[in-house]
Amino acid sequence: MRQPLRLLLGSGFLAAALLGTALPAQAADTVVLSAGHVDIVDIAYEDGALEIGVHDETVEPDVEREVDDVVFLVKRAAKTTVPDNPAFGFLGAAGATTWILPEIQNEELLWPGIATEEIEAGVFAGDTVTLAVQKVNGPGRLAVFTEDAVGNPNVLVNSADGLPDAVALDAGSHLHASWAFSKAGVYFIKVKATGTLTDGTRVTSDPAVYKVVVQP
Repeated sequence: MRQPLRLLLGSGFLAAALLGTALPAQAADTVVLSAGHVDIVDIAYEDGALEIGVHDETVEPDVEREVDDVVFLVKRAAKTTVPDNPAFGFLGAAGATTWILPEIQNEELLWPGIATEEIEAGVFAGDTVTLAVQKVNGPGRLAVFTEDAVGNPNVLVNSADGLPDAVALDAGSHLHASWAFSKAGVYFIKVKATGTLTDGTRVTSDPAVYKVVVQP
């Protein structure tokens, strides 16, 4: 079961996550992921339902995890500044502080993926499903974006200009993007997946709520 923010704060969980110390005993079943390759959003279609989980490749062998069982830690090594380039204005003013988990792997940080590799071709119309970011609760903004070969951004999600935002994903695909947070603190990110089967039936996943802690 997802723990509400007041319980995380009250148990000392936030302080432990920020300082990189051991978790309190009551949070022993929670996994904190802070570096390595993780498909944060792993969408599958099984038994007539779309499902959202976490595919953790930071361990050997890799494992599937429930979203509710994971906290994603954005370490202070992700702290940087907004480029002096108007194209990145969606991150804030040039020179402002931002925390970015980058599209290109930095081994000190989480390398977040979005995957539909478990969805076979021919199941969904157009071989696509849609990931909707419905709500972001936290101290700042969330932006998810990719960059082209010359560094121009393509914004997929931007909570600053209103949600929901929808991202179309090809079946059997794997996407890496940069995840940017404008302030340190605890974020809850609510998402769901939808798609239309080839017979015209529309299917929707249960909502999933991600817990992200951004170190100051």
